[in-house]
Amino acid sequence: MEILVYNKLGEKVNNIQLNEKKYGGPVRTKLLRDAVIMYEANKRQGTACTKTRGEVAGGGKKPWVQKHTGRARAGSIRSPIWKGGGVSFGPRPRDYSYSIPKKARKLALYSALTAKIRDNELLVLESLEFDTPKTKQMVGILKALGINGGSCLIVLPEANEIVWKSARNIPSVKVMTSAELNAYDVLKPKKILITREALNSIN
Repeated sequence: MEILVYNKLGEKVNNIQLNEKKYGGPVRTKLLRDAVIMYEANKRQGTACTKTRGEVAGGGKKPWVQKHTGRARAGSIRSPIWKGGGVSFGPRPRDYSYSIPKKARKLALYSALTAKIRDNELLVLESLEFDTPKTKQMVGILKALGINGGSCLIVLPEANEIVWKSARNIPSVKVMTSAELNAYDVLKPKKILITREALNSIN
């Protein structure tokens, strides 16, 4: 299984051989679904909170006597059935995060990359380096590679502040290192632009 390597001008300069065991198998949609749900759940703040009848202000006195008023029995004006009362079974602060096994996360990452490769949405770049931060230069590279306007994830072998500054003002373009890569971030954008060195580090 081979994939083409491009330079900054969008020209094909080489090709690299991919591991058949990692990228040649089927795309595991069920596993990808589990991984995406996990990452989405881990992003939740879980800070939604409502007050119960014991937490809302007021209601210490019985509104009226128990009998002989013709009205229903009431012990507190902060009952859940009263306006301004507490909430029954409302949301409370909680932690939504959970984790799937490490091997499953790794397999989901390779499955997501396989899907991108088969859909021609993953491009390998020979190298991506700038002398100074230049957004115009980054836009030119993306246009040369056919990435116009759509969302794009740029994957580098290690953190590079100059590349990050060159891409941060471009809408829908995100930069991250290969060590941070996961199935959710691979599936989200339309295109993946990864350097050759970063792809080797993933392998």
